[in-house]
Order: sequence, then C-alpha cells, then structure tokens
Amino acid sequence: QYQLLESGGGLVQPGGSLRLSCAASGFALNDYAVGWFRQTPGKEREGVSGISSSGDNTKYADSVKGRFTISRDNSKNTVHLQMNSLKPEDTAVYYCAIYSTIATMTPPLYDPGSYDLWGQGTQVTVSS
Repeated sequence: QYQLLESGGGLVQPGGSLRLSCAASGFALNDYAVGWFRQTPGKEREGVSGISSSGDNTKYADSVKGRFTISRDNSKNTVHLQMNSLKPEDTAVYYCAIYSTIATMTPPLYDPGSYDLWGQGTQVTVSS
C-alpha cells in the first residue's frame, strides 16, 4: 500500500522552530519530486515548498523564503521541512505530496491538483 505519513507538527511559540518529516511506505520516494502544502479552514491549499527527486532543486513560496528549508534523505525514504522563525500566520495543517510528471524538476506549488498522492497532514500551531 502506497502511503505518505507526515510527522513533527505541534504547538510552538512565535520565533520557534519545527521540523516536519514526510515518510513514504510501499514505494521509493526518490522516484518523485515532493511538495509541501498547508491549509487553514476555509482557505485553499497553499504551496509552501518543493524539491526535485534528486534534491538538487528546491523552491519556496515567498511567504516562507529564508525561514523554511526543504531537504530529502533518500536513504531513509523521507523528505523534511525545517521551519524556523515561525509566525502565527504559519499556523495550518501541513501536507506533503508526490509529483510524478517531471520528477527531476521542482514541482509546481500553484497546482495541488497535479499531485499524485497525499499524506494525512500534521497540525502546526504557532501561538504564545
């Protein structure tokens, strides 16, 4: 069974850090580009960051550039999202997803419908 499982979410104070992980089971994650998205109630899913299958290419939404870092450990079938200098507006459910169309490039952050498989999400709450 092909699955993605996010972990690492939680409650953190403004200015704090969290590291999210996206682990794949049943398939090799290094065959795919991976994107991180986030969603709050009543809003559309927003692309946060993406990484190519090799890890050589990354991209970030302007709202997180300089604060978030995406990386992958293909030996552990996992992609990470390091989130620093967190702000209350970063509060959301965070999802990872795989993109197979062009795995060697960074996946599109503007088109969540083009992704092939999603995890169940992990809640991130930034509050004092």
